[in-house]
Amino acid sequence: MTTTTHPAADISPGTTRLLAVAAGLIVASLYYAQTLVGPISRATGLSLDAAGLIVTLTQVGYALGLLFIVPLGDLLENRKLVFVLLLATSAMLALAAFSSSAALFLATSLGIGLGSVAAQVLVPFAAHLSREETRGQTVGKVVSGLLVGIMLARPLASLVADHFSWHAVYGAAALAVVLLAFVLRARLPQRVPQGGLPYGRLIGSMWQLLRTTPLLRRRAVYHAAMFASFSLFWTVTPLVLAGSSFHLSQTGIAIFALVGVAGAVASPVAGRLADRGHTVYATAAALLLGVAGFVLPLAAPDSRELALALLVLASIVLDMGVAANLVLSQRALFALGAEVRSRLNGIFFALFFAGGALGSALGAWVYARHGWDAALLTGMAFPAAALAWWIAEWAGRGITRSAQVPLQ
Repeated sequence: MTTTTHPAADISPGTTRLLAVAAGLIVASLYYAQTLVGPISRATGLSLDAAGLIVTLTQVGYALGLLFIVPLGDLLENRKLVFVLLLATSAMLALAAFSSSAALFLATSLGIGLGSVAAQVLVPFAAHLSREETRGQTVGKVVSGLLVGIMLARPLASLVADHFSWHAVYGAAALAVVLLAFVLRARLPQRVPQGGLPYGRLIGSMWQLLRTTPLLRRRAVYHAAMFASFSLFWTVTPLVLAGSSFHLSQTGIAIFALVGVAGAVASPVAGRLADRGHTVYATAAALLLGVAGFVLPLAAPDSRELALALLVLASIVLDMGVAANLVLSQRALFALGAEVRSRLNGIFFALFFAGGALGSALGAWVYARHGWDAALLTGMAFPAAALAWWIAEWAGRGITRSAQVPLQ
């Protein structure tokens, strides 16, 4: 299957920047709630045990959208698909802004997740517009924008909530997303897939892709583990920072989360390493960073200042590992063929967002029942298990340069 857009030249820097900004702004909608779990829970009547649902349902909606909406990128004109999804996302954000009950807020959270998959139509779009030899760098830049959006969403939400309210966070987001919808419709080129499967067969083909693509399964396992640890960390840590050990305000939590944005620098670096054929070793490094992100706070001394400093460093290290592993995974998957990119991306993101949903729900529950150290050990178990998988797969084969291309 081919498409109508086959660029002779590489993607322009301006288009890359636009896609990076757009991806970040869209996906930020999934993460505003992470540092607002406390205020939203109190306002809507959710218990501490159930607070993780605020994040979990958004991720569940995103996973469903990845499975049933993102594959449409291989069937429908991409620019129009993104436009419709962003209008729907804006409507859900507006409803969330006026929510006063747990049921309504949780329902809109699910809807926000569904619509925000527009970001995952844009990432394969960027890969499609790029030449093969620079695809990793392009994907790295767009994913870097996506990750900056995730990381900025947390401090921005905290700052706005501290000075206004959490309702204002969602209202402003609704306005920003609807404006973005019209900008993208005006600025992006069309991409019309040709000869696509009917929707039913398109969705049915996803199981076949998963079953017959070992690379997809491998990368999904690695990143589901990394994203579970990431979601656990950023669901539980704001509760810890606001608690008796640190007594941080929402502004203090915002500053803490803002520092984690530094982790996004790993994205373009990982893209360049992937373009040069170093995916295997870079993956191991990313998984090790994930483990280190939980070892650091576990080793924290009794000193409040030193403990906070180690927690800040842990957030940067963990975010770097997650950013690098995501770019490595998408670069490897997008090399498998333009005709299946949206479906591969949808399956991959659905699987690892399922890991994220598990991590956020489990983290809130473990923290409420067993405390901070137990939550850290739970978070560390995810990347440690992925690293064990990596060792089991590669140690027996030997990692040679020739093996890196087919076995990423």
